[in-house]
Amino acid sequence: MADAAPRVVAVNRGTERAEGPGPRRGPGHEALAAWVGRWINEGHVVEEDGSPGPAITTSNVYEWAPGGFFLLHTAYGRIGRYDVGGTEIIGYDEPSGEYTSHFFDSQGVVTVSRLIAHDDTWTYQGESTRAIVQFSDDHRVQTVLHERTDDGTLYRPSMKVRLVKVG
Repeated sequence: MADAAPRVVAVNRGTERAEGPGPRRGPGHEALAAWVGRWINEGHVVEEDGSPGPAITTSNVYEWAPGGFFLLHTAYGRIGRYDVGGTEIIGYDEPSGEYTSHFFDSQGVVTVSRLIAHDDTWTYQGESTRAIVQFSDDHRVQTVLHERTDDGTLYRPSMKVRLVKVG
């Protein structure tokens, strides 16, 4: 490593000597661009009997975090009469080829999910939740079915929403 030049390998480490130019965004990172923008989310909670429950309305912003390797998602809105929101970080790990989401909600809950991308369908898989996101209309619409499980096997719908890109 005598020939290695100082560069930033990880921001919290400052500079250090390292070989090569460092990481570059690849196709896995570029696939996240489908999310970037401002979205209005409307839908409803799904009641135990499958009928529509309280309305859901949120404003969502997905933007590149500094460096362009991660997405920062902020959401504010209402589920029924309750104010809700949260902050999500979505990342892609080039060596493993996996996407991960860390969602920090306004109730103090942290949800970690694996994301699986297949064409225009992205599936969030968490410990007790999953969401199937279907992009359409040239990535200007997201149709999402949220589900939850109490036993890790049987999933039931919890929310149905539609996000429309407004900017």
